[in-house]
Amino acid sequence: MKVDGACHCGYVTFDAEIDPEAVRICHCTDCQTLAGSAYRVNVQARAENFHLRSGEPTIYIKIAESGNKRAHAFCPRCGTPIYAAAPRDTKTYGIRVGTLKQRTQLAPKGQIWYRSALPWVEDLRALPHIERQ
Repeated sequence: MKVDGACHCGYVTFDAEIDPEAVRICHCTDCQTLAGSAYRVNVQARAENFHLRSGEPTIYIKIAESGNKRAHAFCPRCGTPIYAAAPRDTKTYGIRVGTLKQRTQLAPKGQIWYRSALPWVEDLRALPHIERQ
């Protein structure tokens, strides 16, 4: 599936070819902290299928629990997380689904690092909600 996306301010834009069956929710504590939320929704794109169209993301290198390094790319102007990748020999980009224009079509197909899931994420539909504010 062809997708395109951008940061919140529009400085960083990109397109990619992804498999919509590969959309995953990550509950790891790094994703919680870096997203400022309970989890992050990601989809993988092979390096040859990811194309930065404008802007230059800032890269932050994080050492994961496994000891592996991950390069986290975000917009230097608005701070929107764009992707994560191995800093060397990048073969795939973990694109942040929230940046994609097609995000409504990309329902997660699985969850990873579930041991770190916050206990209240299972039943969000039961919470009172306001359509607009």
